[in-house]
Amino acid sequence: MGEGRRVRVTGAASGIGAQDVACADGPVAFHHSQAWQALARHPALDWGRTLFAPDSERLSRTARIAALCRALADEVETTLSQGLFPLVIGGDHSVAVGTWSGVARGLGQPLGLLWIDAHLDSHTPESSYSGAVHGMPLACLLGQGDRRLVSIGLPGGQLSPRHCVVLGARSYEPEEIDFLSRQGVRIFDGEEIARRGFAACLDEAAGIVASAPAGFGVSLDLDAIDPRFAPGVGSPEPDGLPAADVRTAWRWLAGLPGLRALEIVEYNPDRDRHGMTAQLIADLIGETVAG
Repeated sequence: MGEGRRVRVTGAASGIGAQDVACADGPVAFHHSQAWQALARHPALDWGRTLFAPDSERLSRTARIAALCRALADEVETTLSQGLFPLVIGGDHSVAVGTWSGVARGLGQPLGLLWIDAHLDSHTPESSYSGAVHGMPLACLLGQGDRRLVSIGLPGGQLSPRHCVVLGARSYEPEEIDFLSRQGVRIFDGEEIARRGFAACLDEAAGIVASAPAGFGVSLDLDAIDPRFAPGVGSPEPDGLPAADVRTAWRWLAGLPGLRALEIVEYNPDRDRHGMTAQLIADLIGETVAG
């Protein structure tokens, strides 16, 4: 992370993009957890603000998500402008629209992104089976989706598609594959990782995202990890990545030049067991500071 680099954590407390709204409680629950309290005195780490979607019955779900994402983008851009390193804790994955729109706006150009997730999150309103916005943020960041979500940062896309990678996907629809393939986004699914090994896939993925001229970010949906190690997630999928592999990857990624921000999303405290998932988040934050 570089000597003297300070990390500011921002909570993005939204569950309205998901079918299970309990992810809205994730940032506050983690902020109050023993796992966070053990980290909180670190001199290079502070918790800035926790942002909430407007609680208004007059606004549609998408309008409320867009309002939160606009506020989050402003917060992330401000964090960067102050020379601090942004780390966002969500909330359902729709908050990624705010995180990476803010980073792109702060950089003034699209960036690369490593999207570590069990899902592709690349539906549009037209292709979505569920209508849940947490299944759409990567498409939005690539410039496709509801107009309220696609230009919060730069006009159009916030990401450079040829510097974007999805790692760990194992549950998705053909429409998402078609969309990302047309965009030129590289996908390392569970089958390829099993065949080639996680380290080889991570090395190739990092090479793609880190070559983006403006720098890159990492968005981790905790459901990428096997639910045996991270049960507290919004949409658990079996046969995920080992937590130890993700921790090792995080430590390495946190030390790479060009890393601009990090994001950890879909923490659902209602499904956590014995604080396992909260402790994993804390471990990853610890790796961020140590990196």
